[in-house]
Amino acid sequence: MKNIMWRPDAERVANAPITGFLAFVNQRYDLSLDSYTELHAWSVEHTADFWSSMWDFNGIVCEHKGERILENGSAMPGASWFPDARLNFAANLLRRNDDSVAIVFKSENGDQVELTHAQMRSQVASLSRALRAKGVSVGDRVAGFVPNMPEAIVAMLATASIGAVWSSCSPDFGVSGVLDRFGQIEPRVLFTADGYHYNGKQHDSLAVVCELTDQMPSVESVVVIGYLNKDDTSESRNNPWLQKLTGRAHTIAESFSVLTNDGSTEPLQTESLPFDHPLYIMFSSGTTGKPKCIVHGAGGTLLQQVKEQQLHVGVQADERVFFFTTCGWMMWNWLVSALAVEATLMLFDGSPFYPDGNVLFDYAQEANIHYLGTSAKFIDACNKAGIAPAETHQLPELKSILSTGSPLVPESFDYVYDKIASNICLSSMSGGTDIISCFALGNPTLPVVRGELQCIGLGLDVQSYSDDGHALPTGEKGELVCVRPFPSMPIGFFNDTDGSRYHSAYFDRFDNVWCHGDYVSLTDHAGMVIYGRSDAVLNPGGVRIGTAEIYRQVEQFDEIVESLVIGQSWQNDVRVVLFVRLREGEQLDDALIKRLQVHIRSNATPRHVPERVVQVSDIPRTRSGKIVELAVRKVVHGDVVDNIDALANPEALDYFKDRHELRE
Repeated sequence: MKNIMWRPDAERVANAPITGFLAFVNQRYDLSLDSYTELHAWSVEHTADFWSSMWDFNGIVCEHKGERILENGSAMPGASWFPDARLNFAANLLRRNDDSVAIVFKSENGDQVELTHAQMRSQVASLSRALRAKGVSVGDRVAGFVPNMPEAIVAMLATASIGAVWSSCSPDFGVSGVLDRFGQIEPRVLFTADGYHYNGKQHDSLAVVCELTDQMPSVESVVVIGYLNKDDTSESRNNPWLQKLTGRAHTIAESFSVLTNDGSTEPLQTESLPFDHPLYIMFSSGTTGKPKCIVHGAGGTLLQQVKEQQLHVGVQADERVFFFTTCGWMMWNWLVSALAVEATLMLFDGSPFYPDGNVLFDYAQEANIHYLGTSAKFIDACNKAGIAPAETHQLPELKSILSTGSPLVPESFDYVYDKIASNICLSSMSGGTDIISCFALGNPTLPVVRGELQCIGLGLDVQSYSDDGHALPTGEKGELVCVRPFPSMPIGFFNDTDGSRYHSAYFDRFDNVWCHGDYVSLTDHAGMVIYGRSDAVLNPGGVRIGTAEIYRQVEQFDEIVESLVIGQSWQNDVRVVLFVRLREGEQLDDALIKRLQVHIRSNATPRHVPERVVQVSDIPRTRSGKIVELAVRKVVHGDVVDNIDALANPEALDYFKDRHELRE
C-alpha cells in the first residue's frame, strides 16, 4: 500500500471500540473474522445480524427490540427494519443522569457554558412538559431557527421525547430561505435565539422571526432564547424581544429559560415509538429549486450514527467531540448523537476565522478535544493562510481530525500531518443529508492513505457502477451506489404521499439500487476516492472528468485562494472553464494561466486542461460551505437560478454573468 500517512499503534487498535465489536461478533456467531475487510464483508452478507449486533453492542435503550430485524429485505425502497421495536431517540441520548459534563459551549465573544448530563435531562424534562401543555403531540412539527448552542439540543431532545418532529436551520438564513424550508412543513412551535455572533459582530434574529410568524400561520408559539440579551425573563415592556413579538394575534412569545426551569421534580417522560417514527425533517441545499424535505426515522438515524461515532470514529464515554457546524447542516444532527455513546459535545458559535484562523485550534487546546471535525474547505483555507498549529499549539489529547463537505485533496493530507498533528487519524468522510450519515469514512484501526477515504461503512454494500448499471472493478470511476437496504435511508419526503418524488431522487437511475450522485472509484484495499458530484462531472469530448481531479491541481498554486470549474456547452461539445479567486494583490495574467494549464496537463490529462481561465472576486457557496457548480453553470448559460436564498453569498453569482471571456 503506497502513500501511507499514518498507522495506528497496537495500543490504539486494542482499545478501539471496533476491536471490541469484532470480538463481540466473533463470539456471538462463532466466527473467526480478523480484519476490517472480513468484518465488512460479513456485515453486508449478514446485514440483519450485523445491525442486530450493533443494537446490542451499544445497548440501545428501548421498551423492546422485537424478534424481527429486517422484513422485505430485498426491496429498495420498501425494506422494513426492526418492525416490532419500540424506542425513543431522546431516551438514548439522555441515558446518563449524573454530574459529568454533557455539553461545553463556547461563543465567539468569549462566553463559555457547561451543562451536565443531569442539568440537560432536567431542562429537557421541563421543556417537554411545556410543549405537551401547548398541545404538541406525536407527529407535530417543531422548528429551530437557532445557533449551534446547548439550547438547540435541549429543544430538539424535548421535541423527540414527545414524538414530535424536529427541523432546524441556521440563523444566517434570510426570510425567503427559511420560508422555503419551514413553510413546507408548517411547524406549530418555533424556537429562536434573539441573535447570534459572527465575525466580530452581533446579528439580530428577531426581525426575521417577526416576518416569519406573519407568513407562517401554523406557528402558535415562539420560544425565545436570550443569547445576546441574557435577561429574557423580564416582563418589562422595555424587553427587546417582547416588544418585537408581543401583539401578534396568532402567536405567543415565551422565554426559553422560563420553560426549561419549571421547578418540578417530575421525571422525564418519553414516548415509546416505532423504529421508523419520524425524528427529523432535513432539507437539501435547494440551489436548483425549493429544498426537498427529507424525513428521517428515529431508529435508523440513531443506529447508523451510533455505529459511526462508536466504531468508525472510535468515540468512548467522556471523550470530547467537536464539529464545526451550524444547525442547518446535517453534521449538527450527527454530532449530537455522540451523546448516545456518552461523550461530551463541544459546541462553538461564530466564525472559524475570527479573530484569526487559530480559533478552533485554540479551542481544541484549551478544552483538550479528542475529535476535531471541520470541512475540507477549512483545512485548505488554513493551508493557504500559512496556519501551523503544530508549531503554535499543544494538542496531546487529539486523536482524530474529521473532514467532510467536499473531497479532501491529497495535498491537504500533507498539510494536516505536517502542520497540524502527525500522530492522529485523519478521517475524510462522505455521505450527506440524504442518508444523515456516511457511505465512506474513517477507521481508527486502519492506516490513512493519502487522498483516500479509509473505508466503506459497516453494513453498507457500496459499489461503483458503470452507466449501464454494472459493478466496476477497483480503480475504475463510476456512480456511487448502495445495492442493499440500510436503516438510515429516509422514510420518505414530507407530503410525498405516493413516494414518487422520493423514488425519483434515488432509485430511478438503477432499479432497486440507491444512486447517491457521487463520482467515485474503490481502491484495492477497500478505500474510496471521490472525484466530485456526478451532476457536476465534466464531459469534454465524451470523456467523464470529476471536478475534484482539477481542484486538486489548482489548489497547489499559492496565488489561488479557491476555484470553481464547470463544463460550458460550446460548438457542439463541452469545454472546461476554470474560475479562480486570487490572493489580494495577485492578478491573472497569461503567464499564470500557462503555468496552470501546463501543471494540470502534466499531473492529470490533456482533457483536464481548462480552455478558459477566468478571474472572479468571489465564489458562491451554500451556507454549509459547499461551492455551487450547478448554479454557476446555469448563470454562464443564461439560465435562471431558482433559489438563490439557499446561498450564503448569492451576490457572487453576478461575477459569472455575461463574461466576455466565455463568448469566444
